[in-house]
Amino acid sequence: MYTGLQHAHSGLAYLALLALVVVIFWALFGSLSGREFQEKDRKIAFIGFILSHVQLLLGLILYFVSPVGFSLLTGGGAMSDSAARLTALEHPLINIVAIVLITIGYSRAKKLTTSRAKFRSIYMMYAVGLVLILSRIPWSAWLG
Repeated sequence: MYTGLQHAHSGLAYLALLALVVVIFWALFGSLSGREFQEKDRKIAFIGFILSHVQLLLGLILYFVSPVGFSLLTGGGAMSDSAARLTALEHPLINIVAIVLITIGYSRAKKLTTSRAKFRSIYMMYAVGLVLILSRIPWSAWLG
């Protein structure tokens, strides 16, 4: 089960990151072109929203069943080792913050009245979330 969750979390990360990039550029171009925010724009933003939330859910499940997740915090010594600190604290905490920002951007866009404001809410909050996610990816473990 652990290996399957690990592979799902790593594999879905590619889709989630790609979706966030696509949504950011879609919303940015929508704002710059001055076009009306339509239902298809909301659905495209929703794809990034859903994929990032599913990724978070898989990550949280993995965090508590993994031998190197939450157990690193309870075992002590994780704060002195940068790799252990990234795995046990920084990666999950910063990614939760990123998903909260993506959620705020999507939710605000639904409530705003002008198209430009809707697009702006999406591309700004999704972009900040994406930067936070990219900053805390364990690149050495993910690519190596």
